[in-house]
This record gives sequence, C-alpha cells and structure tokens, in this order.
Amino acid sequence: MERFQVIPAAYVALRRGDQVLMLLRANTGYMDGFWALPAGHVEHGESVLAAAIREVREEVGVEIDPADLVALTAMHRTGGNGLAIDERVDFFFTTTRWTGEPRLMEPGKAAGLDWFSLDELPDPVVPHEARVLAGLNGDRLPAVIAQGFA
Repeated sequence: MERFQVIPAAYVALRRGDQVLMLLRANTGYMDGFWALPAGHVEHGESVLAAAIREVREEVGVEIDPADLVALTAMHRTGGNGLAIDERVDFFFTTTRWTGEPRLMEPGKAAGLDWFSLDELPDPVVPHEARVLAGLNGDRLPAVIAQGFA
C-alpha cells in the first residue's frame, strides 16, 4: 500500500508597517493574474525555513535571517479531486526584517510587484493566501488550518 503524500510549500509575508509585499502571478500555469506572496515548494533535503529564505531570495531578491522568520500558521489543503498534485501542506511565515530592496527577480513568472495595505489588498488574491492575509489584518489565525475537506 502506497502512503498518502502531500506537497510542502513555504510562504513569506514581508511586512512594512501595515503593508505586505505581493507578486502578480504570470506564465506559471497556476493562478496567473492573481496576487500572491513570495512562495514556493520545499525541495528534497531542504527544511521549510531554508525554502522560505530561498524563495524570497529568488523571487524578490532580499536576504532573510532565519531568526527573523515568524511562523503564522500551517495550512493542510486539498483540491478534493483525488489528484496528488492538489494535496498540499503550506507553511506561512512573516518578517519585518530583511537585507536589500525588494525587486522583481523573475519577470517570466510575475508581471508585477507592489506593497499593499492589509486593509486594501489587490483583487484577486490567491484564495488560500487571502485567508491567511485576513488573519494578519485582525482575524485570529489558528496554528493549523484545514481547507477543502468535508
């Protein structure tokens, strides 16, 4: 019997006061045209913390000290369609400290980069990320969120 598996990913909300840095997804085949946090899959042999730092470096060109990452929540989500690609576990972090100035590093995967107030997020935002961003704006975030399950 084969074990059930999930795909892990790391997300980082870079905060500047009441603002959060977001990317406009493009040419990825997933949620293109939606605003999203810097994020990506955890690679084999990599910790989720290392993945968060790597993804932020690759996508927005800044360096984060692991000690400056603050865990927000973990989200176990399913597409409910039985496809392995839609079985996920997402780890969300935030930080207010980094080195460098955020800039668009992957223009082939993102059409924009901007700061948004948590009170005035762009439309549309990737839905599962919007749920976490609402938690940054006052809603209480549980330690673990299950999404898409009956």
